[in-house]
Formats: sequence, C-alpha cells, structure tokens
Amino acid sequence: MAEILATIAEHVREVVERRQRETPLAALRDRALFHLPTRGFARRLSGTTRRIIAEVKKASPSRGLIRADFDPVALAKDCAAHGASAISVLTEERFFQGSLRHLEEIRHAVEIPLLRKDFMLDSYQLVEAKSYGADAVLFIAAMLDPGLMRDLREQAGALSLDALIEVHTEKELQAAIAAGAQLMGINNRDLKTFEVSLSTTERLAPLIPVGTPAVCESGIDGVNQIRRVEEWGIHTFLIGESLMRAPEPGKKLRELLVD
Repeated sequence: MAEILATIAEHVREVVERRQRETPLAALRDRALFHLPTRGFARRLSGTTRRIIAEVKKASPSRGLIRADFDPVALAKDCAAHGASAISVLTEERFFQGSLRHLEEIRHAVEIPLLRKDFMLDSYQLVEAKSYGADAVLFIAAMLDPGLMRDLREQAGALSLDALIEVHTEKELQAAIAAGAQLMGINNRDLKTFEVSLSTTERLAPLIPVGTPAVCESGIDGVNQIRRVEEWGIHTFLIGESLMRAPEPGKKLRELLVD
C-alpha cells in the first residue's frame, strides 16, 4: 500500500473508533435519514447516454485547496440544475476538508442520488453513510483486501446502498470482480504518485465484464477527453476538480454534457 494510503487508513481507523464511542450504531439508525429509501445511484448511471457525477470537493491531498469560496449546498444545487446525474460528496475531514454534515445538507437540497466519497474501511461507516443521506458509497480496492471488500459490498447492499468499487490496476479490477462488483470506477490517478493518465481507462475498460456499468474518474476537464473515453465504451464521468475550479461549475458541467 502506498505510504499516503497507509497514513490515511491509520487515521480513518482512529476516526471510526472515536465516532463509534461518541455515536453508537443504534443512534445512527435512529436518525430520520436512515429510514428514507435510497434513490437508485447505479440505476441512474446505466445506458450509453453521457452522464456526469459532479464531485463537491474543497481540497485534496494532491492539489491542496481547490475552492476557497466553498459552499457545498450551493455547488450541489448548481450542478444538479445543470444536468448532473448524481453528486459525489467528500466527507473525509483531515485530507479533503469534507464533512458528513455536507452530505446531510445536500441530501435535503437536491433530488438526485448522492455518493459518499470517503475511505470506507469499516461497516460502521456504511450505517453512518445511510444515516446522513447517502445513496451509494465508494470502496477503494487499493485499500481493501478481497475478503473485506466483498463483506463491505454485501453489507452495503443490505442497507440498500449501491457500491462503486474504484480500481487503478488489472489486479485491483480482478479483485473487484471477485468481490461481486456491480458498479466499477476506473481511477486515472495513481494513488502512489498522484500522476494522472487516461491510458488507465483505455487499458482497463475492455476488462470490465459486459453489463457492469463503469465510471471514468480523474483527469477529465474537457469535452475532447470525454469523447475519447466514450470511444472505449464508458459514458459516465466523475468530475470534481475542473468543476470546482470553474467560476460557474454548473455552466462548465453543461458544456461537458453537450457537444
């Protein structure tokens, strides 16, 4: 595991242990949002129509501060109004300056599905995600052994949460398939070096089982890149930084959706 991932994983486990002490599972299950039906994240991404998951993100370990005037609800509403199929919400606090409160507030503000974007290592986080309004969760294959990946995916399903399993290598892709992945994300960013290359999607796209929806993640900031990826059979894109750096994120999103 890359050093940054090991550092993040250690921190996340400490956070989960603290939150379990502060807010037991029973308290999470008592929250009103836990009892609302999820809104079909994976279902919104099937087919060959171009779709964008807009990522609401203030900062990242690789890029530092991305948007100083960060209003997660306003940004989510803007992207939803301009055609986003779903919203990805960063909830990790230390490295991404995200928050579960952002997820909860956005859940009350938009009708489209929400992905909790975080480092999911424990089943507690799944209940947490549901109780704050998520419709789906992200699993990073590089941070999970195959057995845990399968267990967490199955537990997410039991909560009616869709699972987007993110991969960067052939080995991770095969592990995700073995874990029963029903929605695959190809991350063009190497989490060991933070370098980004669309060749990752070009290499991995043909290996995804027929019928499994796939998402291209990282490195998309223009329509020409989108067209290139669509030639490889992927029509859904998770886009964060280029939207968050745009003066008008919704307008930028619309430009990417319409040739």
